[in-house]
Amino acid sequence: MPRGIIGRSVATVAELCFAAQWALLLHRIASLSGSAFGQATALALVPLIVLAEACSWYAVLTTRQRAHALENSLWGLPAALLIAATLAIGRHWFAALYLPVVAGGTAYVAFIFLYDVPMYRSRWVAEQALGRSYLSLAGGWVDVRRRRAVSHRFEAWKNEVPWMTLYFTFGVWSSIWVAYTTRGAV
Repeated sequence: MPRGIIGRSVATVAELCFAAQWALLLHRIASLSGSAFGQATALALVPLIVLAEACSWYAVLTTRQRAHALENSLWGLPAALLIAATLAIGRHWFAALYLPVVAGGTAYVAFIFLYDVPMYRSRWVAEQALGRSYLSLAGGWVDVRRRRAVSHRFEAWKNEVPWMTLYFTFGVWSSIWVAYTTRGAV
């Protein structure tokens, strides 16, 4: 199986697990605190990320940048909801998680909506101006299985470096940190 399919599949599973981790944590804290908003938010997190993953696959297969903009918006929305639920529930229930969730989450939401979404939207607008044609889902599946040129040129990746750096550092470490800090706490 080609690397593109394997990589996207592994990322999908990892991202769904990450969303489930946060949803379970939030649901437990919301249940203990009696926060209906927190419980509703916890139940919404995974379905929103499932939808984001569907957009990601659609974008990868069809090469439509607009779907990446929607995908990233669907990551920003649950993050904003998580922050709102955290604020609504209060510092007491989150202990060591409170400040990092609120501050880190706010920085993440700002990054998503001020950098990522506009980047993908501008790519989509540029493609529209050029009259770009896109692949069908079936055509994209064939394309991703047959051909993907890997570029090691910085110029090809420079716009991706900010989100990839944050994703592969803070995203991964935050998942480990949540597991560590909540051990036995909730």
